[in-house]
Amino acid sequence: MSIEELSAFVNEKGKGKFNVPEDVTKLIQKAARSSYQLTKTVNDSINQVLAISLVAIRALKDQLKLFDKAIEEHMKVIPNTLTLVKGIRPVYAAGIIAEIGDIKRFKNQAALAKFAGICWSKYQSGKYTVDNTHHISSGNRYLRYYLMEAANKVRMHDPEFKRFYDLKYRETPKTPHKRALVLTARKLVRLVYALLHDNRLYIPPTE
Repeated sequence: MSIEELSAFVNEKGKGKFNVPEDVTKLIQKAARSSYQLTKTVNDSINQVLAISLVAIRALKDQLKLFDKAIEEHMKVIPNTLTLVKGIRPVYAAGIIAEIGDIKRFKNQAALAKFAGICWSKYQSGKYTVDNTHHISSGNRYLRYYLMEAANKVRMHDPEFKRFYDLKYRETPKTPHKRALVLTARKLVRLVYALLHDNRLYIPPTE
């Protein structure tokens, strides 16, 4: 089909979710031309495998929804201040609390950040620069995941976190979202530590 027809086809089947400029459409055409036709037997087998995989994926998604619901119910009876922060959903709060355990075992927020692996090489501590900062790869990856996911949601609702994220995004020429999000998560660590350590209520800043 023509470039225009292929673009319309992708747009229709993708329900408008894909931006398909002309150069991308040409690449799709090229890939289609260089592919080879499967025999009916092989094609049928592949279709069956894909169908079974899709059924399994849907089943796993349904199970995840049930687990999330159960966690939300349990969090209703567990005293915590994290869910008062707009954007930290019960599942994220449960994950953060579970991975941290007793907050008193961390002498300060920096120790918690190191435990989560949301910090930088020692020689760069406190001297973040856009071009040469290296984020460490060690730490509790589960806690890091929950903090990163929570930070991404919080910066969409909290004006202070949004301003901070936008500032760091503009400062970073390479992978701006990734670096800005990590720095926002580091800011969130300070808030999480203060809330859990002092058992205080979170009062969001006004616009």
